[in-house]
Amino acid sequence: MAKILVVDDEYWIRNTFKDILEQSGINVFAAGDYSEAMTIFDGNDFDIVIADIVLGGHSGIDLLREFKTKNKACLVIMITGYPEIETASEAVRLGAFDYITKPVKKDALLRVVNAALTYKSLVDEKEKYRTHLEAIFRSAKFGIITVDEHMRLIQFNGAAAKICGFTDTTELDDGSTSSQCSRRCLFTLRETIDTRKSCDIYRAECKHKLKLGQVVNITTYPLLDEHERFNGGVMIIQDETMLAELERQIGHPKKYHNIIGQSARMQQIYSLIETLSNLKTTVLITGESGTGKELIAEAIHFRGQRGNMPLVKVNCSAISEHLLESELFGHVKGAFTDAISDRTGRFQRADGGTIFLDEIGDITTRTQLKLMRVLQEMEFEKVGDSTTIKVDVRVIAATNQLLKEKIKRGQFREDLYYRLRVVEINLPPLRDRKEDIPLLVEHFLAKFNRDLKKEINSVSTDVIKAFLHYLWPGNIREMEHAIEHAFVLCNQRIITLEDLPEEFRDAISGNIDHEHEPQLIKITLKNTRWNKSKTARLLGIDRKTLYNKMSLYGIKQDD
Repeated sequence: MAKILVVDDEYWIRNTFKDILEQSGINVFAAGDYSEAMTIFDGNDFDIVIADIVLGGHSGIDLLREFKTKNKACLVIMITGYPEIETASEAVRLGAFDYITKPVKKDALLRVVNAALTYKSLVDEKEKYRTHLEAIFRSAKFGIITVDEHMRLIQFNGAAAKICGFTDTTELDDGSTSSQCSRRCLFTLRETIDTRKSCDIYRAECKHKLKLGQVVNITTYPLLDEHERFNGGVMIIQDETMLAELERQIGHPKKYHNIIGQSARMQQIYSLIETLSNLKTTVLITGESGTGKELIAEAIHFRGQRGNMPLVKVNCSAISEHLLESELFGHVKGAFTDAISDRTGRFQRADGGTIFLDEIGDITTRTQLKLMRVLQEMEFEKVGDSTTIKVDVRVIAATNQLLKEKIKRGQFREDLYYRLRVVEINLPPLRDRKEDIPLLVEHFLAKFNRDLKKEINSVSTDVIKAFLHYLWPGNIREMEHAIEHAFVLCNQRIITLEDLPEEFRDAISGNIDHEHEPQLIKITLKNTRWNKSKTARLLGIDRKTLYNKMSLYGIKQDD
């Protein structure tokens, strides 16, 4: 029941109001002057106060000030016999909900009161929701950090303070935290601010001086208001230190940095990244398109001592021959027709950190020659300038081309090839690491459930069969696109073969070989929540055969 206080020094007015409102089911209190009103108000929690603007020695404006100080949620309606613009404006400025003029008619009174109660109900519900979110925000065990579009810190919870060492004086945009940690999380958050897309970083090492060995998962989202307008970003940080240490002790991690895979070849690559991360050795990453070469470069950079310095990426195939030299080394004003101002090149921007030269096989022989000098001497000149610039940059290059074949054709310098290939990391195609397919499926299900705001729990057994038979010419990138395609079409909680692009429907023919059978059984058991009867039925075998295969492959429910 709503509770209203009526304040008027005329007895018949306040009692008339009281009678009218009580007939509408409202609990009404009445006061004849300022003192009596304050006494009653202090002992109750009112939804609305209706007060005359003239009250003998005090005014309704005095009451309004006091009421809004003591209870901001209480709505105040002013009554006046002599409405003036100045008085009305002052009342509204101080927070009055509305005002009505004498003589007050019953319909007018009820209309204003009902409008106030409706508004109060909406405000209370919104405040309840806000308070609930605040409680979740404060009590969450994972860190929550929000920033505006200029990377200014808006809010962080207690968990974020514990994980990151934030205090009330922490600023993100002035580099004050750079001496404490690698700032990997802030680079990720900046990427979300710039692209307005969510980002995930798995098992990033903080390198926090006060929290040695701390490892976290990072997820960032664009921060949108109720009208879908961009307001900044939110970052979720989860402490994974204990799990990461346990995986390290046990060996064979399923994920490393942001790379998904537990196959023997991926375990070798993880070990090689660990070895390379704190060295300056030039690395050449090779492999088919879509195998994740950029993720390997990121892991090498951020796992090492340069992780708190810039990682500058260059897609050599996406920049024209005319502009690539300027992009890499910079230029001075007037160096060529469009050079209207000085430009800092990517190598100079990467000073102290790492430059990642993707699609290195596409650069021209002229640029190859200049790049060779940079690798040897770590110095260069901007286009149009003779001043030598020295830098300290680690170079990581990548290509999906066979550089030795290009050398034979005279399209790539042999000396540059060996300079780049001090250590080579060759990424296997997805068809050669099919045991990682269930992990990748699980990863992309989680990603697109979040990005597309769906609740798709799993994929069907036929989908797994198709994935295990398919040759994946586009590798992991093709899988990501195929699952995104399925998410768009799927209107249930499980992705079926009909949701996939057409080329996958022909891949299901034939039986699963023994090499891939364990993965199929595991994913089917997980999809059925370890219901053995349902799993056997989906696999087309009887329960006894299923139990025998689980025993043969060492499959247990805690796998």
